Amino acid sequence: MNTHIPKVGIVSLGCAKALVDSERILTRLRAEGYEISGSYDGANVVIVNTCGFLDSARAESLEAIGEAMAENGRVIVTGCLGIDEAAIRKHHPGVLAVTGPHAYEAVVSAVHQALPPLHDPYQALVPPEGLRLTPRHYAYLKISEGCNHRCSFCIIPSIRGDLASRPAAEVLEEAERLAEAGVKELLVISQDTGAYGLDLRHAESAFHGRPVKARIPELAAALGELGVWVRMHYVYPYPHVDELIPLMAAGRILPYLDIPFQHASPAVLRAMKRPADHERVLERITRWRAQVPDLTLRSTFIVGFPGETEADFEFLLQWLEEAQLDRVGCFKYENVAGAAANALGDHVEDEVKEERHARFMEAARQVADARMQAKVGRTLAVLIDEVDEEGAIGRSMADSPEVDGSVYLNGETDLEPGDIVMATIENAEDYDLWGSVAG
Repeated sequence: MNTHIPKVGIVSLGCAKALVDSERILTRLRAEGYEISGSYDGANVVIVNTCGFLDSARAESLEAIGEAMAENGRVIVTGCLGIDEAAIRKHHPGVLAVTGPHAYEAVVSAVHQALPPLHDPYQALVPPEGLRLTPRHYAYLKISEGCNHRCSFCIIPSIRGDLASRPAAEVLEEAERLAEAGVKELLVISQDTGAYGLDLRHAESAFHGRPVKARIPELAAALGELGVWVRMHYVYPYPHVDELIPLMAAGRILPYLDIPFQHASPAVLRAMKRPADHERVLERITRWRAQVPDLTLRSTFIVGFPGETEADFEFLLQWLEEAQLDRVGCFKYENVAGAAANALGDHVEDEVKEERHARFMEAARQVADARMQAKVGRTLAVLIDEVDEEGAIGRSMADSPEVDGSVYLNGETDLEPGDIVMATIENAEDYDLWGSVAG
């Protein structure tokens, strides 16, 4: 390798939306002739893309910056924590530059200043689909930035701004390039996927000569024509989300919805400044499953929110049992600097949060395990993620990478990552399945 080629390393923290930001930064730098280093000592400069949503995430980001400073010493900080440059420089005064989230141009400019690019960059150094930090067979597709909601526990709008959607044609062109490059699964993400296009007034843009509205049902339908798995994440249950269900029933997109319900108690939801009609949500879930029996529902919840009583928590557990959610994540509430919820009264004691979190996760595990046991004996499509000497590990249509379960195919060593096979399920436990390739 030419030792004169400038080399950049990157540490990417936080959510999938931040990962997409990192991919865009790397794509731009690679186009300008920079090499991407996988180690601190092989890089001339290191970018740390931070998360700053929770205090624990801020601490992790500051620790990652410190590690990069200790191992390399030439560090550029970007991402959500970057809005608090003073805090970063208080702990790490020697960082070269600090920028906020999705500030691609500012990050690239900081790299230019710290490490000038080659004189003759070659665009051909970058594949048409861009550089990615995910495996070759799946990719995150970010359709918008920001959020118009003002949930009392959240500071995302103050970090990433209000909703800013990409034109439908731009999203579809990126998705098509990814599919042509061998991607088998597109994970549609944003801060609020259901709101996609509201800021554009659902304007149409031309994709292959036909108009496509910037509206999630129309976008999903067009993505479903690319011949890859299309998985929807972070979908608030707006009324038009019902229009996605027929696409799932027809096999156009995966029968999977990730909906961040956050709670079920009307009192807690009002304090969170979120919709509080739990009965209507249950009715919609029943209708969805009547149309798509294999529908997988994933959600996240917060326990120990200020003012949450034992009765509120018991209400949540009962609602969870009725909703029969397949995949559930849970956070213990913590104050976030700048969030309105900090000023609420009746904050829950830490030990109570811990106890409720444990009870919630056990209740969720029991629901998930029962739903998984019902899959034993069935034959499911499985997308292979890893293969080693013991067998293959993949995911069914019900499993998003990193956050959901896996399908273990012991002894199946002749497969390759990215293969889609039909597997007969022989065993299930909690969130995972075991099986073998169907003959």
